[in-house]
Amino acid sequence: MNFALILFLLLVVTGVLWLIDLLVARKRRSPGDPQPWWVEWGASFFPVILIVFFLRSFLVEPFKIPSGSMIPTLLVGDFILVNKFTYGIRLPVINKKIIDMDLPQRGDVMVFRYPVDESMDYIKRVVGLPGDRVEYFDKRLRINGVEVDLERDGEFLHEDKLYYSPQYVEKLGEVEHRILIEDKAPAYVPGARDFPGRENCTYTRNGVACTVPAGHYFMMGDNRDASSDSRVWGFVPEENIVGKAFFIWLNLSDWKRMGPFK
Repeated sequence: MNFALILFLLLVVTGVLWLIDLLVARKRRSPGDPQPWWVEWGASFFPVILIVFFLRSFLVEPFKIPSGSMIPTLLVGDFILVNKFTYGIRLPVINKKIIDMDLPQRGDVMVFRYPVDESMDYIKRVVGLPGDRVEYFDKRLRINGVEVDLERDGEFLHEDKLYYSPQYVEKLGEVEHRILIEDKAPAYVPGARDFPGRENCTYTRNGVACTVPAGHYFMMGDNRDASSDSRVWGFVPEENIVGKAFFIWLNLSDWKRMGPFK
């Protein structure tokens, strides 16, 4: 469901009703006559929809985390906020950038339209920038030939399944964050698609290495062995970017999770 398009259509319909009343119908009504239902409906909902449309399109947009691919940073059921202007101002619905601002950086948690099905929004961490050589062999990450810092940091308890995963602290750029790596999971990438730019990637039984094309980004989940990401379905084009995730505002299972994250 394209919620942005639905909201835009509601804005247009209620706005047209409001304008018809303002410019035409109101002048033809006798003093004291009740407003027609369509006038009352349009006048009541247009300002509300306008405010929601503006906030959601240009400032912040709420999302709910549906899967565990970003554990331990984000848990299933987290409601998050996404900054819509960090990476530039985009026109709603068509997602065309009209004002340049900052570019995505390594370590950012980014929401984007899934390249395989652009009606779906995905959330992953930015690992590779345009032109980067990203290697993930034997579950160790290297960018442009430099191994990314990684330190063991205890274990993470999956409370729904009652098992522990090895947890690590990884540093991408200036961002330190926690990731999960399963010791017994295979190092190779199963089920890789035939995506645009796959010729830039080399797959072996030990992992994958890719050179990120211009205007694209290489994304990975923090739950490294339980994430379908750029290793599987390829690079994220710049035009698919939705925004930068930055704040957990609700989790009905754990009220303490509210706050910013990295």
